[in-house]
Amino acid sequence: MVEEKEVKAVEASEAPAKEQESAPRSEKRDPRARGPRKDGEKRGDRKGPRRPREEVKEYEETVVDINRISKTVKGGRRARFSALIVIGNRKGKFGYGTGKAAEVPDAIKKALEAAKRNTYQIHIVKGGTIPHEIIGEYGACKVFLKPAPEGTGIVAGGPVRAILELAGIRNVTSKVYGSRAPINIIRATQNGLSNLKSYAQVQALRAKATEEK
Repeated sequence: MVEEKEVKAVEASEAPAKEQESAPRSEKRDPRARGPRKDGEKRGDRKGPRRPREEVKEYEETVVDINRISKTVKGGRRARFSALIVIGNRKGKFGYGTGKAAEVPDAIKKALEAAKRNTYQIHIVKGGTIPHEIIGEYGACKVFLKPAPEGTGIVAGGPVRAILELAGIRNVTSKVYGSRAPINIIRATQNGLSNLKSYAQVQALRAKATEEK
């Protein structure tokens, strides 16, 4: 009789465990379930820190030229790097800059900072082109720019193409005369773009000239 009572007691103790195992999953408590919120606590208070939003770049940049330069000093030569960068927002604003450093990334960073301090604004007419023909000059370099109809694209070499694309001009033809140094081409192109005049400016100049006569 004692043995039968012990067996029944063991079976009775194992029964709740078997019932818990056989219970449906929906009735089990989810370990990830949150407890009751405290007074004044919002639903998002327990979440981790939000990811910072990605900063929208004000300008797009293009590395036009990287040149290795060396300086002879007492004890040998010291090698450095020079970088030329063009930036623009494709809405008529552009700039360029140069930088020198012992490493290429540092030279590019310096050139980018210099370009942001050296920006220009131009007027783009309908069709994504320039108002009229212009010749930009700098030193021994001349850059000829001519407006083109829609669909022509940018007919230009490397440095001229970089500055025209980032400035937002889509249709133009160009020709470079004289010096082929990238920095001189960039400066001559900037000189030509800065001297462009809008239709209203030309009309005002003609009216002023007529009045003076």
